[in-house]
Amino acid sequence: MEALNSIFLLGLCLLFASSAMSTLADPKAHHHEFVIQATPVKRLCKIHNTITVNGQFPGPTLEVNNGDTLVVKVTNKARYNVTIHWHGIRQMRTGWADGPEFVTQCPIRPGGSYTYRFTVQGQEGTLWWHAHSSWLRATVYGALIIHPKQGDSYPFTKPNRQATLLLGEWWDGNPIDVVRRATRTGAAPNVSNAYTINGQPGDLYSCSSKGTVIVPIDSGETNLLRVINAALNQPLFFSVANHKLTVVGADASYTKPFTTKVLMLGPGQTTDVLITGDQPPSRYYLAASAYFSAQNAAFDNTTTTAILEYKSVRCNTTSCKKGKTVIKPTMPKLPAFNDTNTASAFTKSFRSPRKVEVPTEIDENLFFTIGLGLNKCPKHFQSRRCQGPNGTRFTASMNNVSFVLPNNMSILQAYQQNIPGVYTSDFPANPPRKFDYTGNVSRSLWQPSPGTKAYKLKYGSRVQVVLQDTSIVTPENHPIHLHGYDFYILAEGFGNFNPKTDTKMFNLVDPPLRNTVAVPVNGWAVIRFVADNPGAWMMHCHLDVHINWGLAMVFLVDNGVGELQSIEPPPADYPLCS
Repeated sequence: MEALNSIFLLGLCLLFASSAMSTLADPKAHHHEFVIQATPVKRLCKIHNTITVNGQFPGPTLEVNNGDTLVVKVTNKARYNVTIHWHGIRQMRTGWADGPEFVTQCPIRPGGSYTYRFTVQGQEGTLWWHAHSSWLRATVYGALIIHPKQGDSYPFTKPNRQATLLLGEWWDGNPIDVVRRATRTGAAPNVSNAYTINGQPGDLYSCSSKGTVIVPIDSGETNLLRVINAALNQPLFFSVANHKLTVVGADASYTKPFTTKVLMLGPGQTTDVLITGDQPPSRYYLAASAYFSAQNAAFDNTTTTAILEYKSVRCNTTSCKKGKTVIKPTMPKLPAFNDTNTASAFTKSFRSPRKVEVPTEIDENLFFTIGLGLNKCPKHFQSRRCQGPNGTRFTASMNNVSFVLPNNMSILQAYQQNIPGVYTSDFPANPPRKFDYTGNVSRSLWQPSPGTKAYKLKYGSRVQVVLQDTSIVTPENHPIHLHGYDFYILAEGFGNFNPKTDTKMFNLVDPPLRNTVAVPVNGWAVIRFVADNPGAWMMHCHLDVHINWGLAMVFLVDNGVGELQSIEPPPADYPLCS
């Protein structure tokens, strides 16, 4: 009898233990409230009424586990329309929550609200969220950290601690006024006045030392840095003085580890790196500065810093002295602003951790040119509205189509409800004319055609896109972001893509999985993905100045068969335009 009781008690204990483990592993729903509001923020010696989330700049960091659901109610108490995009989230069947203004939703008007609901599926690492209306994302952004499922671990040694570093840009003025002025005049917008790390410019700017971000480390520790380029218009180099960085992830996908002294992130990209406290205990600058590949154009040529501080020298401003000398952090050597070789070597180093299933048979073989352009000054415009080069107005395009957002309905709503007149589905699969894309381009090709054009994809189609930079106006490195999807980057190179020879460079074994690809200046990149997520998905340059000029398009992915291959119905509080 005692033996039976013992067996019963043992079984009961195992049952409770199993139940507890199951509860721990169950996905959770995380509820948050975002209030978009104007908040006084002081930077570079001046106070500005800055648009923020919950009065925070940058906004709140959201942390979830793979498999969890996020429910975020956004209330707009600012004076501008707003939407929030969850950058890199696949949004499987929940395209209504993706966020780009007039693509998947109408904006949240001042005084209105909208609740974004979506589940994180099969993604781990670092993503971020940001406004997707006008230039609000200059200050409306934050990190979105996806931890492994409960009970799972990282595919690398568990770090002793973690730090998130949001790289940003700061204007000594209202960013919305900056872009509106540029739209009015047709000229390029004013460049930023500072770069920031977690909202702080750092020691090298006026009135900024007090807020400089401190990143703690201890001797012998290996820590995880989550680096996010949230800058509006600028690819950035990033380095830590005297320390090597081991890349282990990017865009919420793990990578085959590789070691580097410098990172290059285009706006929208994230990179997870391990850093080891293997240097003499002291203070070392983490620094970021511009990678700028355009020719004869203005850019912000400043440097933002934070401080990597060893525990044994951690101190306040009064005790951080040896005698009367403050311990000055060591500065890293950053690449020159136009060091394309370093940028290219870095982006070509990425690999998936193991062999992956890359689509080998292609249903849609697309070729998209990307680049700038110049519109002739309309006859009814006065000269002050045509302040681009030689009395023109700046524009941009993909395949000679300069994308124009609708203003009376979202493309997704029109697509799902078969409402005509909002968009056309004739975006070209190839450039209307072939030309020497990276050579001396005829001026007759500098003025694209405006349009709200989309390209339709059948559910499950296997898609290859060649992204080709052009030298129209100026060649430039373009960070191209695809909403609703990750994609494999098969290869990249310089010059014009040659399908006869460059396909030999394709990595079909372990290419990296990303959501944003930095297309090389005067070069090309090739991506592949399977269209397994129905909806309206924007593909655009993540330099926001280029979005305003029209460097974008939309993929329309049909529903498949049955509920699990179809987009969900729109939520009850889905914002309408009228």
